[in-house]
Amino acid sequence: MHGSTEAGSTDPRSTHPRDAAVTPPISESAMSLARAVLMHGPISRGDLGRRLGLSPASLTRLSRPFFDRGLFVETNDDPNGGVGRPTRPLDVRMDGRRFVGVKLTGEDAFGVLTDLRTTLLATAHRPIPAPDPETVVAQLVALVRELSETDAVTAVGVSVGGNVTGSRVVTRAPFLGWRDVDLASALEARLGIPVLVENDVAGLAAAEQWFGAGRDTASFAVLTIGIGVGYGLVINDQVISTPNSGLGLGGHVPLNADGPVCDAGHHGCSNAMLTESAIQARAGRLLGRDLGYPEVLALAEAGDPSALTVLRASGRALGRLVALITNIAMVDTIVLSGEGIGLFTVVSDEILGTAREGRDPEATPLRISVNHGGTSSWARGAAAVAIQHTLASLTLSPQVEGTGWPQR
Repeated sequence: MHGSTEAGSTDPRSTHPRDAAVTPPISESAMSLARAVLMHGPISRGDLGRRLGLSPASLTRLSRPFFDRGLFVETNDDPNGGVGRPTRPLDVRMDGRRFVGVKLTGEDAFGVLTDLRTTLLATAHRPIPAPDPETVVAQLVALVRELSETDAVTAVGVSVGGNVTGSRVVTRAPFLGWRDVDLASALEARLGIPVLVENDVAGLAAAEQWFGAGRDTASFAVLTIGIGVGYGLVINDQVISTPNSGLGLGGHVPLNADGPVCDAGHHGCSNAMLTESAIQARAGRLLGRDLGYPEVLALAEAGDPSALTVLRASGRALGRLVALITNIAMVDTIVLSGEGIGLFTVVSDEILGTAREGRDPEATPLRISVNHGGTSSWARGAAAVAIQHTLASLTLSPQVEGTGWPQR
């Protein structure tokens, strides 16, 4: 998965405006149950109860709406259950429900078709010839229709670098030049299905939370490098969101007082040390020619001293940023991702060594997970947002007769 701005709101309790007046907030315990079965199923009731701290009676009560709507099913007896009463593990019903996730940038839209567990089923791509909303909406509609030619789609998630409110309105997207664009409504009017829009790092954090490195921990951070530097935080299974989320504030953390200057005039900040463009520029000055980011990585891997000098400095800066984030947020798990994460492959020793030096020796061991998924990871993150909202609606919306799924 990937990065360019800071994490925004990814709250699975949010609902479509048309449901807001008639539906109460979803129970946190019910969402935790759905998440656990989705992530770990097939899973026995005993394991579920221990994982979530629920009594058998509470587990039965919370799971009933999901059985009533056909999301949960009982699988065959657990072959590892041993002697005694047979177990009937719970799982989600993989009944062909499909979701589309789209990563939107200033130049491209990359889409994926997934199932309930964000398994990648198909991909598609559309260029963005102009950033005006009308052109972008037309390209996104074409992309979704291509991915849904053979499979009906339940919901669409779109991730974008910038601020998003209510999972609908893009209030600020610097790479597109947008302010206050109601992207969800524009797409729903053309597609006729629910659309959720989210900050890209928030979507990535949601995917890691449900299906990635965050599956086994309630609190972790996501750090992305590429066009920009993105930072997201999940605490106690909640993606943290503030009015400043999506402003790219993670890009201005001071990391090297003697480093180069970013566009905002900061010496050695994370944007100046870690973005692809900054690394290209520094390597290009040393080598006396223009270089692309992949070429800088290849030269360093081949042992070129100038390229190695640049990447080692960036690796140490990334290690410092990892240490700062994990120390201040008091988490010990961090996911590194983004288009520029090839840096880790070349200078992992500098990154890991500096990160560990920056932590207290008695702190819990640092766990660094590196996501090399590329653009598909961003898009799967957007699909994860759509899946979360769909799961929430299962306990909020009236059931359609005979379908086991909520009414749209």
